[in-house]
Order: sequence, then C-alpha cells, then structure tokens
Amino acid sequence: MLTNASMGWPAITSLDLPSGGPSPPLAAMGARLLVNVTEQLSVLGGVFDGDQAGPGLGDPQERNRYGVNFRVNDPPLLLGQIQYAWNNKKGDPNPAGQIKLGGWRHFGSFADQRLDSNGVSLASPTSSGEPLLLSGDIGGWMVFEQKIYRVPKSDDRGIGIFTRVSGAPADRNLIDLYADSGIEFIGLSDQRPDDKFGIAAGYAHVSKRAQALDADYRALVNPIWPMRSFEGLLTAVYQYQIRDGWTLQPNFQYIIHPGGGATSPSSAVPGRVLHNATVLGLRTTLKF
Repeated sequence: MLTNASMGWPAITSLDLPSGGPSPPLAAMGARLLVNVTEQLSVLGGVFDGDQAGPGLGDPQERNRYGVNFRVNDPPLLLGQIQYAWNNKKGDPNPAGQIKLGGWRHFGSFADQRLDSNGVSLASPTSSGEPLLLSGDIGGWMVFEQKIYRVPKSDDRGIGIFTRVSGAPADRNLIDLYADSGIEFIGLSDQRPDDKFGIAAGYAHVSKRAQALDADYRALVNPIWPMRSFEGLLTAVYQYQIRDGWTLQPNFQYIIHPGGGATSPSSAVPGRVLHNATVLGLRTTLKF
C-alpha cells in the first residue's frame, strides 16, 4: 500500500546493487525456490543475473530502455531468506505475525567508496581517478511484522506494525544501513471494511567510507564541500475503495536531507544543500 519505492525494494539494495538489483522497473533473469518446512517455517532462495541493465554509466533505464535485455552472463546475485510465522492459520483468534532473516551475495566487482586504484583518496590531486575495485559484496536484513489488533471474525482487518533493518559493508557501498518502520490500519470501520491507512518512516545512512571521501574533498579541494550523512522519509497513505476493483489513494511524503545532503546544481550559492522536500501524490487503481 505504501507508495514510496523504498518501502518495497529498500534504498540500500537499489543504490548498492548494480542497476538497482532485480526490482521494478527492470527485471532480471533468475530462478527462485520456496520450501515450506512446516506450516510456520519456510526457506526461500534465488539466483539472478547480477546486472539487468549491463555495465556502463548513467541511468540503468537508459541502458535497458525497453526492459527486455534478458542478460545472463553477468556475475550472479544470490538471495536467501528464512521466515517463521505464528498464529497464521485461517481463523486463528490470536494476532498473526512473522519474522524474516535473509541475506544476499553478489559475485561482481565493486568500487571502493574512498580509495583509488593506487590506494590513495579519490580526492587527492595524485589520484588516478579510477576507484579501487573490491571483489564481491554482501548484505543482510531482518523483517518483523505483527498484527496488534484484529477486527472480530476477520482475518485481514485490523492494525499491524512492521520493522525492517538491513546492512552492508561500508567500504564498497554508498548506503551501509537502512531501516524503516510503520503501522497500518485495515478495514477498522464496518462501513468501510476495505479502506486502508498507513504511516511509515525510513532512514538510509550514507556509509562511513563515503563520508570519509567527502571529508577528503573538504580538506584537499574545497572547504565547503558538502558532507553527506543520511536521507530520511516520512510518509502517510490512505487507500479509499470507491467500489469493488476501484481504489483512490492519496499519499504524502516528506524527504529529509535529499540525496543524503547533496547540493543543488542550480543554487546560486556554491555548496548549498538541497532543502527538505514535500511530495503529494494521487494514485487510482482499476482491476477487471
């Protein structure tokens, strides 16, 4: 229901993985496996081509303009997850919940966020300008979901909370920590049983290695060079069902430190960071 893309495929993987990883709008060739060990315990795994747009500079959507490159020769990306659910049987009177623990491993090469190919800072006048390439990358995540209130005689309606945390090494990733959390209200009114309302917050931390490069630029190039830190998100969404199969969904998003503290290219004052941003949206969905 939450419309910000990071509430689905989080910012840490979309920024750290080549071409954003296997997520919309670009798909990657791959295979998945799900094993239900018990009714509560499941194990999932997947292997995907590690760069659905292919190597290169610029926007991945321009390198894979129509989304049909179907690449299979890039270093692979492996993902795995173990999840355990409780009170998940239909009709169970107790609040349902689940916890998920997962990780990923990419076998490609990744640029060091601070050092060049000669082992000196990329900000140094003696730098080669080519980042040091590091072999492979890894990451992990944890997701917790819990329904804290259930409307009587209903499996889906009620109030639920979620929390997600993900991390990756700081030396080869722009984002080394991502977390989000939120609460959802589903069908609390008998007059509006299909309406939904959600509030969430997200946090993406710029890695210490990338911040060290900013400090190098400030010391060696420009004393007002911007220091990146984090980007935050506050969002609220209401999904109003007009009739069966037709919903209207206004949403509010407030972005804190856009780009982690990036500067505005159009600013008349050099080094001025982007202001916090408010985004209002409206989405309607029709299902036939």
